[in-house]
Amino acid sequence: MDNQAEVREFLTSRRAKITPEQAGLPSGSRRRVPGLRRSEVAALADMSVEYYSRLERGNLGGASPAVLEALARALKLGDAERAHLLNLAHAADGSDALTRPRRRSPQWKAHRSLQWVLDAVTAGPAFVRNGRMDLLATNQLARAFYDDVYATPHNQANLARFNFLDPASRRFYPDWDQAAEVAVSILRTEAGRNPHDKGLHDLVGELSTRSDDFRTRWGAHNVRHHGTGTKRFHHHAVGELTLAYEGLEMAAEPGLTLTIYTAEPGSPSEEGLRLLGRQLVLPQEVEQHGQRRDPVSSSVSPNHQRPRS
Repeated sequence: MDNQAEVREFLTSRRAKITPEQAGLPSGSRRRVPGLRRSEVAALADMSVEYYSRLERGNLGGASPAVLEALARALKLGDAERAHLLNLAHAADGSDALTRPRRRSPQWKAHRSLQWVLDAVTAGPAFVRNGRMDLLATNQLARAFYDDVYATPHNQANLARFNFLDPASRRFYPDWDQAAEVAVSILRTEAGRNPHDKGLHDLVGELSTRSDDFRTRWGAHNVRHHGTGTKRFHHHAVGELTLAYEGLEMAAEPGLTLTIYTAEPGSPSEEGLRLLGRQLVLPQEVEQHGQRRDPVSSSVSPNHQRPRS
């Protein structure tokens, strides 16, 4: 991706989000731009207008840590935004080539012990994804949980592609707009962290071409750390689920995240996950005991291709 364009658009979008009142400045009556003026950001960061203008044009190469920190304070950047600014600066001066791990092959597979860890989680969906939102490894419950994602081969087990290109996502995510914002923010964060990832370039290009919703959100340049929180889902087999999640960066596999979803103990969502897990067990019982069961109520197979309505 064009680093100068990324820097320019990121800084411009952050400047537009800060009101004079938020920055402790008089608002005045005649402002031709949203947010702060360049001169105001420069004053807040204790640098010349000329130097700040140079930075905003995309020339971050050689900017010192002190300058970047002053800029982050002036623009009131959050933790994820500050990290994104540093990543853009590293890419601008070439240091990312020395500090970033080599781009991972798309054929990466979980080693046996990691799959054992995933399989040991039986009460909730557990999966490993990369910064492009590819599902790389799952436990059985996660495979059943994301049955909609796997039901359409064109999704290629990618959560962002499912979110924006598959109509089923609007039922699966009751808060679709929020899910869309999260997906784009994760991809934008990855673009700053790993700017030379061809797979990410291709994915962003595909989504930008095929989805107006994605293209608009991508242009906002929002980033985030996606570590913990609560989400709502509607699963076709068990209905509404409200699940908490924890995302853990994997020290042994830089760039990958292990995510586990859990439900509040005693809640209807916990019962929903238990039912989904039970539906995974039932076909095995049929095979072991020769019992006949209703195939509608007892089949959530990882490889099941559900017909679309």
